[in-house]
Amino acid sequence: MREGGDVDLVSAVSDSVKIKIPALSRQQRETRTGHPESTLNDGYFHHAIAHILKLRYMPVSPARAAAFEILMRIQNTDAYASELLHSARFAKLSPADHGLLTELVMGVLRWRGVLDEKIAASSMKSSDQRSSLPLLAKTAPKQGEVSAATNASGTGHPDGALAKLDLEVLTALRLGAYQILFLERVPRHAAVNESVELVKRARKRSAAGLVNAVLRKISREGFEPDYRSAHPEWLVARWEQIYGMDVARKICEYGQSTPDTSVRVSAHPSKIAKGGAASRVANESLDLLAAEGVRLRPGRMLTHAAIVTAGDVTRTSAFRDHRLIIQDQASQLVALLVGRGNEILDCCAAPGGKTRILAQRNPNARVLAIELHPHRARLLRKLVPDSNAHVIAADARRAPVAQRFDRVLVDAPCTGTGTLARNPDIKWRLKPDDILRMQAYQLDLLLSAMNLVIPGGRVIYSTCSLEPEENQAVVEQALSRDTSFQRLSCRDELRKLSDEGEIARDQIDSLLLGPYLRTLPGVHSCDGFFAAILQKR
Repeated sequence: MREGGDVDLVSAVSDSVKIKIPALSRQQRETRTGHPESTLNDGYFHHAIAHILKLRYMPVSPARAAAFEILMRIQNTDAYASELLHSARFAKLSPADHGLLTELVMGVLRWRGVLDEKIAASSMKSSDQRSSLPLLAKTAPKQGEVSAATNASGTGHPDGALAKLDLEVLTALRLGAYQILFLERVPRHAAVNESVELVKRARKRSAAGLVNAVLRKISREGFEPDYRSAHPEWLVARWEQIYGMDVARKICEYGQSTPDTSVRVSAHPSKIAKGGAASRVANESLDLLAAEGVRLRPGRMLTHAAIVTAGDVTRTSAFRDHRLIIQDQASQLVALLVGRGNEILDCCAAPGGKTRILAQRNPNARVLAIELHPHRARLLRKLVPDSNAHVIAADARRAPVAQRFDRVLVDAPCTGTGTLARNPDIKWRLKPDDILRMQAYQLDLLLSAMNLVIPGGRVIYSTCSLEPEENQAVVEQALSRDTSFQRLSCRDELRKLSDEGEIARDQIDSLLLGPYLRTLPGVHSCDGFFAAILQKR
């Protein structure tokens, strides 16, 4: 340090990168620069500093820097990957960079358990048979840095070794490990070097050597990812008990895949080529999408659904103008189960895909959408431009409405375990007691909705959870408390949808679990949804 607290940049920087610059005497400095304290104006030192700074902060690609930021925010806040990836902050990335960003974030989240196993194993393989992680704790951070290792509360990781790492270090290791193990097109040196740079930029320079050493020990040779290890153990055990080993395996495998991007298109006649199969889509929408490089094929389950096979639909004018929205086929099917009505209520309506289907299939009906969060209600208004749809921000358990409805959809907030392929961050946040906590909330919602139905009217209760406590158990409890309702079979409504050309009849049997609708990821090529139809006597 110099007098006045100014940092001696040459000393500080050169020391940090272990490069020694020959010291000059006061007389030499005066001879070269005319000032006894001048170093930065000297050509030799200017060149040396530029070289050192280049070594100190090597470039990091925009995609990797953004992936690191998003993964950190997911760990430290309640933010979700899907929302962050499509936020305005990252909208200016090139298509290639945004594609890599999405691959890195979703890949790390999907395979986090497997990556942590590899990181923990590799961290213990040093040439002198000593553990790298305990050694890290003895490494003193440099001035202005934060220690790269803490006590077991550092990351809260169940693995004792990884718990000693700060979150920034573990996140950089996960990013590097994912690229090495899963992305053959990424050069190994790029994955290692940029992960090292990420921890330096996060003020964890003392961990740079650890990150470099651990990642260089990770090998793709003989690597076979374990789908079970990619999920919390308690969750897999639940699914095996509920659905059996084979279905549980399919659920896990589907959760590790990149799911189809499904869109619902208008009901104007057209064709999408697939072995001569016909589907009704909007000619205009098809032409616009094709012009922007997007290709579609018919959905396997719904005739008005299409699957994106090429291109990025989120960068099309149709998507930006809200003329086209992304919506999983199972989610679309739940909205279709609501059927026809004159006064329709959609509780917990955001993001709005189901509300939009209700409004378009019932053009002469009044559709009221309730959303608890004001900012999501504002977004919903943009996504559902239909003149017969109205949006209010309110708590559906205390809906500020006087009229009664002949159709009410309660698409209840849930644990979301049926959507882990799209939202892999959920599985790492979820705890066993969250299931019963959600059940209590869902039951309140359903009972409140049942009070808003006219005789002969229906309530359609749905979740995107695979857990029976949030599904059948909620319905059974609601029926026991309000005996004016009876449960209807979803089979009859599915047959009616088949007659209307919405769904193929040969799909119906596989979509039923007794009287309920039940889709399972991996068994069906869509998210896991549950739905029940209750009718007021």
